Amino acid sequence: MIVYTMSKDLDRIYVEIFKRFKTLSNEEMLKGMARYGIKTGDAYGVPFPELRKIAKEVGKNHLLAERLWTSGVHDARILATMLDDPEKVTEDQMERWVKDVDSWDICDSCCGNLFDRTAFAYSKAIEWSSREEEYVKRAGFVLMANLVIHDKKAEDKVFLEFLKIIEREASDERNFVKKAMNWALRQIGKRNVNLNLKAIEACEKIRKSKSKSARWMAAEALRELKSERVQRKIREKSGKTQSL
Repeated sequence: MIVYTMSKDLDRIYVEIFKRFKTLSNEEMLKGMARYGIKTGDAYGVPFPELRKIAKEVGKNHLLAERLWTSGVHDARILATMLDDPEKVTEDQMERWVKDVDSWDICDSCCGNLFDRTAFAYSKAIEWSSREEEYVKRAGFVLMANLVIHDKKAEDKVFLEFLKIIEREASDERNFVKKAMNWALRQIGKRNVNLNLKAIEACEKIRKSKSKSARWMAAEALRELKSERVQRKIREKSGKTQSL
């Protein structure tokens, strides 16, 4: 067990973490990562539950997170997203990290564990969604999806703006981008009754596109957003909100 105290040397913690990685290295995990298109040359294959256990033991530490990220090791970068303090993350750091991303799982870990809790989350979601780099653009839409999930107090208008961006970018054929857009679109449509209707309207527009990728995205989202399961859940959610 890694025990962190303020007086403990970060160098020693860093070394202990990598010793733990070697112990937890999992060949089957590495093979599974490779099957899902994740580069494994700089990875130990530490299972996510074990990374979360290490993060809980160590606690939040901005400096350690930066050092782990700088190592370039796949597992260390994912752990860094769990350890960093969102209140200490700067816009410059977000730009540095997102430009380093070279796999979808690190992209999603950055957005879901850290970036969506920073002061720059909404502005970066919008900015990155129009960038050309594949993983940067994916990060924009993954941020959108996570903001829908995690920001319970946000008003519908911010997510309506996201829908306009998804409509605009829907023809992007790249796999990691279109899947992130699809995820954001579905999450928006599952938030409440109003956004469900607006997301379905967006899907109807998108599926008229000449782009095969756009039509796929619209069809996938419509299938879920119109399903009885989703319709029942958002009606129940709406009823609870009105009764408060």
